[in-house]
Amino acid sequence: MVVRRLILTAIEHTWPQDTKEPLIFLGEWCRRYSRKAVWQQLDAKVAPYHWDDRQKLFDDYEYTQELYEQLLSELSDKLNHIHSVNHSLRYWRILIGPWLGCFIQILFDRWFMLKQTIEKEKIIDCNIIERTPLSVVSNDMRHFIKQFVDDDWNEAVYGQLLKLCWGNVVNIQKIKKQSIHKKLENDSNVKLRIRPNFKNCIDKFCIPIFNKLFPKDDGYLFISSYFPLKTDFKLQIGLGQFPKLWQRPSAPITKTDIQQRQWRLGDHKFDNALFDDVARYFIPLHIPTIYLEGYKKLNTLTDQIAWPKKPNAIFTANAYNSNDVFKNWAGKKTEEGTMLVIGQHGGNYGMSRFSFLEKHQIDIADKWLSWGWSDKKIPKIIPFGNLKSFERKVRYDPDGNALMVEMSLPRYSYHLYALPLSKQLLEYQDDQQKFLKTLPYELRCQVLIRLSSQDYGWDQKYRWRDKVPEAQIDPGSQDIRKLVRKSRLYISTYNSTTYLESLSWNVPTIIFWNPKHWELKDEAKPYFELLKSAGIFHNTPESAAQQMINVWQNVDSWWSQSHVQKVRKKFCEIYSKRNQKPLKDFKKILLS
Repeated sequence: MVVRRLILTAIEHTWPQDTKEPLIFLGEWCRRYSRKAVWQQLDAKVAPYHWDDRQKLFDDYEYTQELYEQLLSELSDKLNHIHSVNHSLRYWRILIGPWLGCFIQILFDRWFMLKQTIEKEKIIDCNIIERTPLSVVSNDMRHFIKQFVDDDWNEAVYGQLLKLCWGNVVNIQKIKKQSIHKKLENDSNVKLRIRPNFKNCIDKFCIPIFNKLFPKDDGYLFISSYFPLKTDFKLQIGLGQFPKLWQRPSAPITKTDIQQRQWRLGDHKFDNALFDDVARYFIPLHIPTIYLEGYKKLNTLTDQIAWPKKPNAIFTANAYNSNDVFKNWAGKKTEEGTMLVIGQHGGNYGMSRFSFLEKHQIDIADKWLSWGWSDKKIPKIIPFGNLKSFERKVRYDPDGNALMVEMSLPRYSYHLYALPLSKQLLEYQDDQQKFLKTLPYELRCQVLIRLSSQDYGWDQKYRWRDKVPEAQIDPGSQDIRKLVRKSRLYISTYNSTTYLESLSWNVPTIIFWNPKHWELKDEAKPYFELLKSAGIFHNTPESAAQQMINVWQNVDSWWSQSHVQKVRKKFCEIYSKRNQKPLKDFKKILLS
């Protein structure tokens, strides 16, 4: 077996100077496409990705979910003791649950990839960047979300895991940190400072003054509601409340203090070969400062904010995840008996075979408003309808081009749900290119490819220019509704919000994705079979391309067929329903 040096990330400063030395890249995330001139010259191979086995992915999801519940209970008790408080498990689930669940699943992936690679390969050396123990601790959840997609944060975590678990097996060489290659700088050096803009000024100055002019200690708090502003105001008026916009302050920035982190979870002897113990060891080293050193500041800010003191109910669509000020406030109010209502804020919900954040939202809510689907086992899920369908219908152009909407995901895995993970995104991109290449050249040139505005280091433009140079590219900056209005056909390539909107708008739509990467719940499969029967949904890019060829000359003729429209309406009734009396129904839910 060849002796190899282990490469952890795309930070080339950590790679050896000797280009002839045998290497092994821990994952495809190490090889930036824009830097292929560098890594193609190396004697290197890429370690296989453990979650290419999708059954293992599902089994690991269930294992990390079980571990999450155990550690949430342990950490809640520990934080109650540290802060001399007595908050409920639900309070801590609301506040720290998103971070803890994501961190456990992220850490497991990093730990297992090292474990698998070191056990299967003959690895002697590895360079890691020399750091202080708390150098990459996040300030809050919003900061953590920016960090875990970054090479620098992942290099630090891999280095810590190597030292803790395999320091006696691998020769670890520490090197000083240097500035990352210019082509990678946009993906690193996350800053906490928020740049001033018009929206931030409104949030910081105008909204507090407005709310002080119309003070009220009770009422309803609507924040990050996903409703259009006009609808938001109508709902508040209908509930007997003068309409308000609520301030959304950022969590206070706090420095780390090693003295406040001299504790660990669990009371048994530590075993670095068990992930349960590794997670318990890492949590005190990585818990964001807002939950530990900055907790008093967070409480002070929460107590001072001009939100209702005794709200009748709280409604949000997405503040449950990254807004720690809201989570702290909402957690306290639920302990006082206030109802927390959460609305679905995008696609994939109710369809995905597994999803940590979907389960988390439903767990913390008193009522959870879906876009149409329900679950007999979970009565708190209310099939309300698409929260975005209040907007005016978006029309399409029967003589326009085709709009193909792409997505991008981090090179490193994050919270788990059914989607392509890490290197599997390259298989997703291959499918997109197969679709285009199956089309005749003249038809291919009429497809506008709308890239995701977030690249995550995949270098999407480079890949498209190399593989399909004639492709029309939109960088993802334009409003998608404007692009739809210029298109005769909408092509959706992943299981998320996009096609739910286009079907709801009654825009001719073709959907395709690899079912091995987008596993569906059993309850959802019959509805996608219906879409398949109407030529809307496809399991392969070739089948989707052939459908586009078949209908292109008269898309309306296909789309207006009674069977196609019947299928579209039946699917939307479950996953993207247009509520005919949303104000009345929403008021009824909050007043019940």
